[in-house]
Amino acid sequence: MNHKLIIACLFLTLFSFGCKKNNTNKIAIATAANMQFAMKELSQAFTKQSGIKCDIIVSSSGKLTAQIKEGAPYDLFVSADMKYPEDLYQSGFTTQKPEIYAYGKLVLWSIEEDLKPNIDQLSDEQIKYIAIANPKTAPYGQAAVDVLNYYNIFEKVENKLVYGESISQTNQFIISGSANVGFTAKSVVLSPKVEGKGQWTAIDENSYTPIAQGVVILKKDNPSEKAEKFYSFLFSERSKEILENFGYLVTEK
Repeated sequence: MNHKLIIACLFLTLFSFGCKKNNTNKIAIATAANMQFAMKELSQAFTKQSGIKCDIIVSSSGKLTAQIKEGAPYDLFVSADMKYPEDLYQSGFTTQKPEIYAYGKLVLWSIEEDLKPNIDQLSDEQIKYIAIANPKTAPYGQAAVDVLNYYNIFEKVENKLVYGESISQTNQFIISGSANVGFTAKSVVLSPKVEGKGQWTAIDENSYTPIAQGVVILKKDNPSEKAEKFYSFLFSERSKEILENFGYLVTEK
């Protein structure tokens, strides 16, 4: 083998190794839609600290759970509640039991200039459509149903409800004006992208089951130490600071 061929082979070997190293220096985080804005800041802070990049996949907790069971190659699942990660744990898809990393809060939000949203007005004739996330797959949607039942107005407004498959789609209904008002996560209205748009009202936390949000590391053929590093980061003081800025109630691990 002549020296040019040897050099070429060596270059290809090093190039291939470099590509592999770059491609594997990241983790895939399945993220509940309510967390998408907070997760962006969390991942940026984590990458700055560790050098590990994050691919963020956003959807409803129920849909992400179904994808994980079908073999989606995610490293972690950051859920909007404990039900879905607990299901994955019981089904053998996780490395350990889910932990609560924060409690989410629900708000009523509208971008209509002359509308200051509140529960009492939902049954008024001027409110034609109320957006909520699908309660079957999105915990914030179930929380919204809890609120409507708590105030005994679910049956009065049931025909006004429009369902988004996740908080993200629910937000689109509100922002586009397809719905006069809607239930969403407090983290959404406090996000830099949305803050200042319209008006929102915090929902009495006694009117819905506390939204305990859980995280799990997912089992893979080659368990990732990088996933464990992000898991630990999620419970760090820096992470708690970010989560609190987005309206979450954080807890001690």
